[in-house]
Amino acid sequence: MKQSLRLRRRQAIYVVPNLFTTGNLFCGLYAIIAVFNADFVKASLAILVALIFDMLDGSSARLTKTTSQFGIEYDSLADLVSFGVAPGVLVYAWALKLHGVLGMAVVFAFVGCGALRLARYNVQVSTGDNRYFTGLPIPAAASVLASLLIFDQHILQVERHVRPLLVLIVTFVLAFLMVSTIKYTKFKGMRLQAGEGFLYLVWGVLGIMLIAAIPQVALFVLFAGYAASGVVVSLVTLLRRAVAPGSAPERLPGEPKD
Repeated sequence: MKQSLRLRRRQAIYVVPNLFTTGNLFCGLYAIIAVFNADFVKASLAILVALIFDMLDGSSARLTKTTSQFGIEYDSLADLVSFGVAPGVLVYAWALKLHGVLGMAVVFAFVGCGALRLARYNVQVSTGDNRYFTGLPIPAAASVLASLLIFDQHILQVERHVRPLLVLIVTFVLAFLMVSTIKYTKFKGMRLQAGEGFLYLVWGVLGIMLIAAIPQVALFVLFAGYAASGVVVSLVTLLRRAVAPGSAPERLPGEPKD
């Protein structure tokens, strides 16, 4: 009797992460339907809510130690809908439709690169560095596009003839970053040294205050900043290597000294 009860509890625990993944998938479908109804803001919000479900399913799986191959594959399929197809359809209807075939090509590049990014992650999940992502995660790329639309609708209000070009460039850059080898920090893999926890807590409180005060600006700055962080860190690392003094070349035998 006790073993049967434990088994049922264990099975119920396994269901929890998949329920969050199902919520993620539902939000992606809702976003696509909202685009068909020309309600772009609701579609963007649905993508951001899907991001919350995506974080919850991973966190709950790690917390309950119920990570499984089924959960990984199901999560990737849901991510492709919510963070690949949904934002692609959204930006095409919102801005890229005016570019015709070029706009479709860029949207396909975003969705295709997102699918490749998910496939590469699934292959490397057991062998990759737990501190970094290789390439920009597809939820982060989708969140940049969703928050950009909200930012433009409420604050920026880019001129209609400028917006298609801006969104085209941003979408293409995000597609490239997803399949690049640029490293992005995994916050769950960060190891804080003594005294750093309080500092991050302060920054967290300030971030929550900004999101509560001006969410349209704060969300875009947050996601765009994360997308740019990997590029900035990589450039700084390359510059440091370029300016660092190299070791003296080895002298050949019998070669005269200067």
